[in-house]
Amino acid sequence: MNKKVRVRFAPSPTGPLHIGGVRTALFNYLFAKKHKGTFVLRIEDTDQNRYVAGAEKYIVEALNWCNIPFDEGPDKNEKFGPYRQSERKQLYKKYADELIEKGCAYYAFDTSEALNFHRKDHEAKGKTFIYNHHNRLKLDNSLALSADVISEKLKSGTPYVVRFKTPTDEQLELNDIIRGKMIIDTNVLDDKILFKSDGMPTYHLANIVDDYLMEISHVIRGEEWLPSMALHVLLYRAFGWNTPNFAHLPLILKPTGKGKLSKRDGDKMGFPVFPLEWTDPKTNDVSSGYKEMGYFNDALVNMLALLGWNAGTEQEIFSLDELVTQFDLNRVSKSGAKFDPEKTKWFQHQYIQKQSDEALANLFLPILKEHIIASVTKSQGDIAYITKVISLTKERATFVSDFWGLTSFFFIAPKSFDAKAVKKQWKETTPNLMCELITVIKNVSDFSSENLESSIKEWITKKELGFGRVMQPFRLSLVGALKGPHLFDIATLLGREETVKRIQYAIDTVKKE
Repeated sequence: MNKKVRVRFAPSPTGPLHIGGVRTALFNYLFAKKHKGTFVLRIEDTDQNRYVAGAEKYIVEALNWCNIPFDEGPDKNEKFGPYRQSERKQLYKKYADELIEKGCAYYAFDTSEALNFHRKDHEAKGKTFIYNHHNRLKLDNSLALSADVISEKLKSGTPYVVRFKTPTDEQLELNDIIRGKMIIDTNVLDDKILFKSDGMPTYHLANIVDDYLMEISHVIRGEEWLPSMALHVLLYRAFGWNTPNFAHLPLILKPTGKGKLSKRDGDKMGFPVFPLEWTDPKTNDVSSGYKEMGYFNDALVNMLALLGWNAGTEQEIFSLDELVTQFDLNRVSKSGAKFDPEKTKWFQHQYIQKQSDEALANLFLPILKEHIIASVTKSQGDIAYITKVISLTKERATFVSDFWGLTSFFFIAPKSFDAKAVKKQWKETTPNLMCELITVIKNVSDFSSENLESSIKEWITKKELGFGRVMQPFRLSLVGALKGPHLFDIATLLGREETVKRIQYAIDTVKKE
């Protein structure tokens, strides 16, 4: 690739960043890093009516949390700044005027009422009103009016918009990296509004001008912008500028596969559609985020990378560096990618397994401190002890928050016992067996898991007991329920004294229940 790669992610600050937007940012980031290029963030806030306070800050924080930070953007390496369109508005009129001078655009003075009349009139006749070559010479614009009338309207401050004059009778060839070659008949296109008399451009003009001035080499954006591609290519041509390479990413679909994934789908099915939690400044409604729900950022990024892209192999787990190395726009699918909440959890589970026991112990520590009570011994609050606990239970966890439910009995002795388990496993003979078990435990010289298991199983065999008669009440005594990792690993970690103490408590308590 000879030309310096410069890509941009250009969200509107109208609310929180949807994971579809995060995926678009990710693909731009991966492409830029693969080609040693630049990833630009541009805030497209020309529509001030829809601007939401805090949305821009949220976008930046979301990109940083996902570990896909921008190289250039608002308040960062502003080589081509400013990067907020609202701060660039003085630039756009010049370009709108240039198009008018070239005969590629025109002033349109049509009122809303007049346009509504035309729309309704067409509807009544079973037609669709399109403002283009079919009717533009019959409407209130500078193509149909005399120079004097135009001049008078402009001087008197008559509201206007600047419309693009779409070429007629042309088969326009479009090239998209993902979708290949497309042919568009320009006669079906409407004359889009580029600029308004309030001094603000529409998305179409601002987007093209900014991409040109910021030297964007590749426009990688969502499929919803595909219908605008013809206009954008025509605008580049009208200005006499080189067209960037286009790549339109497939939609992220609902879990059902029908329609675009929305916040409502997440609310209904209980999964987030935003990377970070978001509080609506107008309603104070809180929308959940992947970070706050306990997902790791690299698990989320890995999942998003495979929504619409594949490496051509069976590999599913990719580090960010691996994604950068292997990412190729030619392997992005044209068809929509179905979002699967369970698959997202699967990725999270894989990533929690990849973490070291000590790293997870440190992440679990704040949660543990919320639950722990004064009776917990100092050794049980020690990171080395917690790390050992994690090592025994990690494979069952998907989120760090799962560890309390999986490990609480390692820190707090059970004060009550699972009623169903007691009814089924605690027999009349059980207290006597548990008393004998205590004796066996006290006599084990080396209190390792292997030695303890060997000694107890030898005793059970000698007494010709069923293993379940001893093991189930033993587990119930230590855990309070019939769950948890290898029983002898639990006992060894708790230590001889605590193990005996718990069995004795069960003997004293369960028989009274």
